[in-house]
Amino acid sequence: MIPVVPSRPAAKPVPPAQTSSGDVLDQHGRRFTDLRISVTDRCNFRCGYCMPKEVFTPDYPYLPRSSILSFEEITRVAGAAAAMGVTKFRLTGGEPLLRKDITSLIRMLSGLKTTNGSKPDITLTTNGVLLTRKAMELRDAGLDRVTVSLDAMSDTNFQRMSDSDFSVRDVLAGIHHALECGFRKVKINMVVRKGWNDNEVIAMVDYFRQLPVALRFIEYMDVGASNGWNLQEVVSSNSLLENIRLAGNTLVALPAESGSDTASRWQHQDAPGEIGFISSISQPFCHSCSRLRLSTDGKIYTCLFASDGYDLRPLLLADADQQTLQNALTGIWQQRDDRYSAMRTQATAQRRERIEMSYIGG
Repeated sequence: MIPVVPSRPAAKPVPPAQTSSGDVLDQHGRRFTDLRISVTDRCNFRCGYCMPKEVFTPDYPYLPRSSILSFEEITRVAGAAAAMGVTKFRLTGGEPLLRKDITSLIRMLSGLKTTNGSKPDITLTTNGVLLTRKAMELRDAGLDRVTVSLDAMSDTNFQRMSDSDFSVRDVLAGIHHALECGFRKVKINMVVRKGWNDNEVIAMVDYFRQLPVALRFIEYMDVGASNGWNLQEVVSSNSLLENIRLAGNTLVALPAESGSDTASRWQHQDAPGEIGFISSISQPFCHSCSRLRLSTDGKIYTCLFASDGYDLRPLLLADADQQTLQNALTGIWQQRDDRYSAMRTQATAQRRERIEMSYIGG
């Protein structure tokens, strides 16, 4: 996700690139390998942790079409990022499948080359309800992987979490269709909110354990600036892992997929399904964060929780060449000092420990 906030503050000036004879590193020695690309600021869900309905009302001033980056502009930025060593592009929103002709963008990104001459890894995060119509054309266009958000197995909790009228059946149909279309990996993301859907965790494990998917549990956090990291609503990953084991699941630890992997991974000993935990609050992974985020209107954000970004739109409108765009991204990355989750978590460590101890065992 790209940070979605009610107001759009003025962008920061793009800093000049520093002379570098080696790898481009930020202020904490982190490399830039992943670019998240928001292709739309619209969504057909109103999840409270991302785009709460009380903020994103029918009168909310979404971006006009003239302010949204074209596919050609997105590809120019992505090409500059690839020249810096980026190997992975993730398409997000809002809901990316609402963007008209999204397959054209995927084809354009598939034509780029990484610094080692290979095709970049292209992934997409979706709420899944449009996958039954679009999965095959997405795969044919060059999409490598898909991640589907699903926060409950019951319609009651699902509709409460998503604040929508869609059914769990709509999402499950999309997941199964994606598997039938031959995607090499499908991930399922569940945001766990205490008192809302934490009673559905075991049902999620039971349903997906026999499927070749990675079910990942995400600690509830205020991506949409709506809950202020209220720890009373957080269920820690350690608690979830303990309760999943107590429910009779034997899990074997798996190695990280990459140095910047955000999830700790586990495999069912007797089933093909995989389980992962994204512990943004209890175990922040700022130290290995390798991502920049390109917003729908052309701003670069250096952190999921950043409130303002660096505007690349003037460079794109001026028809800047790839080297100029690469210099801009290099300057942004080299001054990057973000470790927001770690700092915020350190400030609330004692509160988090009390909550975790009170939750273990159910």
